[in-house]
Amino acid sequence: MAIKVVKNLVSKEKYTLKCPNPMVPEYITIHNTANDASAKNEISYMKNNTSSTSYHFAVDDKQVIQGLPLNRNAWHTGDGKEGPGNRKSIGVEICYSKSGGPKYYAAEKLAIKFVAQLLKERGWGVDRVRKHQDWNGKYCPHRILDEGRWDEVKAAIAHELSKIGGKSSTTLGSSSGSGTTYKVKKGDTLSAIAKEHGVSVASLQSWNNIKYPNKITVGQKLKLKGPSSSSNNKTSGKKTSYPLPSGIIKVTSPMTKGTNVRQVQNALAALYFYPDKGAKNNGIDGVYGPKTANAVKRFQSVNGLTADGIYGPKTKAKIEEKLKDNRN
Repeated sequence: MAIKVVKNLVSKEKYTLKCPNPMVPEYITIHNTANDASAKNEISYMKNNTSSTSYHFAVDDKQVIQGLPLNRNAWHTGDGKEGPGNRKSIGVEICYSKSGGPKYYAAEKLAIKFVAQLLKERGWGVDRVRKHQDWNGKYCPHRILDEGRWDEVKAAIAHELSKIGGKSSTTLGSSSGSGTTYKVKKGDTLSAIAKEHGVSVASLQSWNNIKYPNKITVGQKLKLKGPSSSSNNKTSGKKTSYPLPSGIIKVTSPMTKGTNVRQVQNALAALYFYPDKGAKNNGIDGVYGPKTANAVKRFQSVNGLTADGIYGPKTKAKIEEKLKDNRN
C-alpha cells in the first residue's frame, strides 16, 4: 500500500527564497533534523521563516509531509548555487533525530519505506540515494552516522525497493563503449561524476588531461577508464599528485595568498571539500580567505581533527592520507 503524502507547500510568493530554480531531480538526499519536532512542525517552520534553507519532505513516526514541489530545487545540501545536491536532489528530513528514542526509529523506518517508494515511482535504484555528507562534507545525517548505520539504512531501502518491484540500480548520464565514457551535462561536477562511477577525481583528471578539478564543460566526453581494463590498476595512466606545503596557514589581515594556498585548495577539491562551484576555476584563487578556511574546517570535522579552519601539520598529514587513499 502506497504511503500517503500530506501536501503543505510553500507559497509561490516564497519561491524566490526557498526554491527559485526549476529542477529535474536525479538523486534523493537523506538528512537527520537537529531537533525533536514533528513533520508538521518542521514543514511549518521551513515555510514561514526568512531563511533560504529548504527541503522537500519531512518524515516523522506517523506521516510524510511535503513542503516543496518536486519540480523546484531546495537549498539543503550546502554545495553551492549550482551544486548537484542543491540543484538535482530531493531533500528528505527524518524527524525526532536529536533524542527521539522509539519515535526516531519509527520515523526512520517510515522514511526508508518512503524513499523506496520515491525510487520506484521514478524507476531509480538505491544508487540514487545520497547522504547530506556526500555533497559538502557536513556530518549529516548525524544520528545515522553516529550509530554507524548508513550502509544498513541503504540496504534497508534496497530491501523495501525489491519488495515493491523496483530496480536495483540505474545509470546516470550518457555513456558509450560499455560504460567507458561519460558526456558532461549542465550542473555536473568532476567529483559527482567520480562518485557515481566509482573512480577517483585524480584518475579522471589523469585520463582526461584535466589540470584543475571540476574544470569541465557541458558536452565534453570524459574517459571513465584508463589505458588498462581496470580503472583501479596502479599502472594505468599518470597519477595526479597534490604537493602540500608545510607550516601553518590561516585567515589573516591582509589575507594569506600564493602558490601554497592554491596547493591546499586543489587538494581539498580533489577530496570534494572545495570549491565554490559558481566561481571561475571553481574558486581556486590562491587566497586563504573564509571560504578556504570553511572547507578546511569541514574536512577537519569529518576526519576527527580540531575544526578550527587552520591548515597545520596534522591537517596536512590527514589530507595526504586521504589523497593517497583516493588514488589507490
